[in-house]
Amino acid sequence: MTIKSCALSAFLLISLLLSASSVDKVIYKSDAYSIYPDKIVQGSYEAKAVNDYSLSSNYKSIGAESYSPTITFKFSINSRDNEMISNKDHIVTLNTDRSKTSHIIFGTHHIDTLGNTNQKSLAKNYEWIVKLDMRHVLKDFEKQGYFVLYNGDRLYKDDFKSIHIAGGSIPLSWDFVNLHTRPDLELKDINADGIYEIKLILNPSQIQNTEGSFWSLKKNIDQFPLFQSDNKIATAIYNLSLEEMINAVEPDSTFRTGKEWSGVWTRDISYSIILSMAYLQPQVSKYSLMRKVNKDRRIIQDTGTGGAYPVSTDRMIWAVAAWEIYKATGEEDWLKYSYEIIKNSLEDDLKNIYNFDTGLVKGESSFLDWREQTYPRWMQSADIYNSENLGTNAVHYQANKILAEMAIILGDSKVFHRHSELADKIKEGMNKYLWMEEKGYYGQYLYGRNSMLISPRSEALGEALCVLFGIADLRQKKSIIANTPVTSYGITCIYPQIPNIPPYHNNGIWPFVQAYWGLASGKMKNEVSVMETIAAMYRQAGFFLTNKENFVAQTGDYAGTQINSSNMLWSLAGNIAMVHRVLFGISLESDGLHLNPVVPENLGQGILKLMNFKYRKSILNIEIVGFGSKIQSFEVNGKKSRLYVIPKNIKGIHNIKIILENRPSAFNKINKVENNFSVETPVCKYENNTLIWDEIVGADYYKVMKNGKSYVQTYNRSIRILPREFSEFQVIAVDRSGVESFASEPIVIFNGRVYELELENFTVKSDKNYKNYSGDGFVEISVTENTSLSIPIRTDESGVYSVRFRYANGNGPINTENKCAIRSLFLDEKFSGTIVMPHRGTNEWSNWGYSNEIKVPLKKGENLLQINYESNNQNMNIDINQAMLDKVEIRKLN
Repeated sequence: MTIKSCALSAFLLISLLLSASSVDKVIYKSDAYSIYPDKIVQGSYEAKAVNDYSLSSNYKSIGAESYSPTITFKFSINSRDNEMISNKDHIVTLNTDRSKTSHIIFGTHHIDTLGNTNQKSLAKNYEWIVKLDMRHVLKDFEKQGYFVLYNGDRLYKDDFKSIHIAGGSIPLSWDFVNLHTRPDLELKDINADGIYEIKLILNPSQIQNTEGSFWSLKKNIDQFPLFQSDNKIATAIYNLSLEEMINAVEPDSTFRTGKEWSGVWTRDISYSIILSMAYLQPQVSKYSLMRKVNKDRRIIQDTGTGGAYPVSTDRMIWAVAAWEIYKATGEEDWLKYSYEIIKNSLEDDLKNIYNFDTGLVKGESSFLDWREQTYPRWMQSADIYNSENLGTNAVHYQANKILAEMAIILGDSKVFHRHSELADKIKEGMNKYLWMEEKGYYGQYLYGRNSMLISPRSEALGEALCVLFGIADLRQKKSIIANTPVTSYGITCIYPQIPNIPPYHNNGIWPFVQAYWGLASGKMKNEVSVMETIAAMYRQAGFFLTNKENFVAQTGDYAGTQINSSNMLWSLAGNIAMVHRVLFGISLESDGLHLNPVVPENLGQGILKLMNFKYRKSILNIEIVGFGSKIQSFEVNGKKSRLYVIPKNIKGIHNIKIILENRPSAFNKINKVENNFSVETPVCKYENNTLIWDEIVGADYYKVMKNGKSYVQTYNRSIRILPREFSEFQVIAVDRSGVESFASEPIVIFNGRVYELELENFTVKSDKNYKNYSGDGFVEISVTENTSLSIPIRTDESGVYSVRFRYANGNGPINTENKCAIRSLFLDEKFSGTIVMPHRGTNEWSNWGYSNEIKVPLKKGENLLQINYESNNQNMNIDINQAMLDKVEIRKLN
């Protein structure tokens, strides 16, 4: 071998070693997975960036690898968890045979675990026939017109719509409230003999491991910003997300929220627009938002519990998205158009959902709209309306602030002052009632009936929004990022998780929520938290080869979630935002484009470039050298600048170079924890002057609450209470780590008078043939019937009273649609509050429940209550705003 060839061999060897060391350098490492410049590794699974435009993955879903032969399940009438008490499920272990038939009696606990328990996985396409004996239920229907369920509720014959099977093994689902949308899980009485049947295929072969094992770019993405880095994984996932963004645009130039979801959803598109679509797809963003405005120029609350608005009230995130588009485009016509819509919508909200005692707004947690996924089971839709939630209040704070900013531009000083004050009141209420100093972050929500408690769970989206919108002060912001729990695969929607609720919002990680957490972390320059977010975002997109909607927090897998989609708009918008808005620090403000990059050390070893970024009438090419969050040098077209702002009126092509100081931030604390679950919620009853509750597995002791305050702690499961003044009691189970359950359903104990007034005594009663009412009948209210109903009441003494109505609303299911009944309550012609009567089940008109409660000051003697249909009482359906009213219940509180 010649000296020259030896030198060449040595050079090649050194080059290979340098190349290997570069590729094998760890960008992120945890006990769960690691990320390198060109790959992601989790155990035996590997996702690899072949180049900037292609990815491969050998990831296999846990659901595809192991399908347990032991099946846990229940039956559900009318999409409710109403067969047996919570946590009491049927259990069957299936044999290795290719099929089995199970015979079960409705309401009778069935356990058959004699199958082959040595099986690790059930055979593919296993046929399971389930036969359910409903003869005793049907017999009671014929004998007395109703069947008494385990909890004492009456199910009337006319209200019996369907029966489904629920469970956690694919294709089963524990999502009770959405079972009515699953005809494949509905049992049928084929022979009309009272035996309902269904044939299920378990461990179906169509369970997919991923979207495939390989992705390569097929769309032309040249019109969008080009991202260049030495990190192939980062670049490839960015390009994947751009392609999926193109896929998410429908032929009518509106967004499609996911591969499996057609149509435009207010909150989905709004959160996506705020993340990155406002400047990448401004016209599509505008068209999509315009689709979510009704004929009266109000924002549409298109989804949510019990008939949407006002049980769900986060439609105002539309305002934040509309403002983001204005900041991206500067279009004055869009500003004027959106200003009117936001103002109209907030005017309705002021009467329907604002609690001026606390300063907070009412309504379901923003985007967390699946009742049992984030609320205790006892909470009815009316209770959820009455709750005051972190994320929803953050949205309303920002909507008021934005309207005030718009008013300045448009010269409306009255609106500016009014909505600035409203925003300040919401902020004050959030910091007074929701901030938990001992935990260092905000609580999930206030909940209850007459007395409100704080739920001490964290709520990731709400926590992030409080940082981003400036609701928290600087000390609180740092504390939120440092102390909010983060698990191995990312930040969970809530923490701790709720036991025995399947993964979705509960025990779930949503990439778009993770992205907002990343933005909040970047705002606080917490580089460790930023890296945790980027790693979580890259892991899911790299392994699944798409931007999934959500995945299971416990496993990091998409299998096991209740509903999911690929090519998810807000997930892909989040991955793009990690590059534009965190690494390059781009934020759109009313005065221009601000640049405050946050580059974790392991991502800042090479040069980062973002080319062809379009801002209004300019094109920006941005280069970042180094790592950290402190800028050493900032140049525009070769000229140094002390202002890190690109003016809003800039035109043409401009080159920007940012050199960072290569110093990590001093503030890098995070709270990495194991994914944890609370214990179950106690169920209480009051008998013989004693409050009694069931034993909770894992509980160390119990906290008894009286009127929202701690009353006593005990290891026992009962406490003697004599009825005196009005008192509302709840019980919380606490485990050995101090983690609390939800509080039990409030039980009212008092010896005062309850006034019950039958409403058919004050107007013509309905001739509809519904059952289960009290008195001689009930009355109908609608947009044409009994639009004003007067109820005189004579009381024995003055004081504060609670008012609630017993009603039925069979216009829709308890979880969706848009026909919640809304009315305004007046006392002696003075507005006292809004009565909300959500859906209780499709065509279930004999299913009665109670509205929310309103406190009113009644004087001794004559008082006049009125419930009126006012202009602000429009629901999202507008045409159907109907309920049946049975009676009004009035109780003296003090």
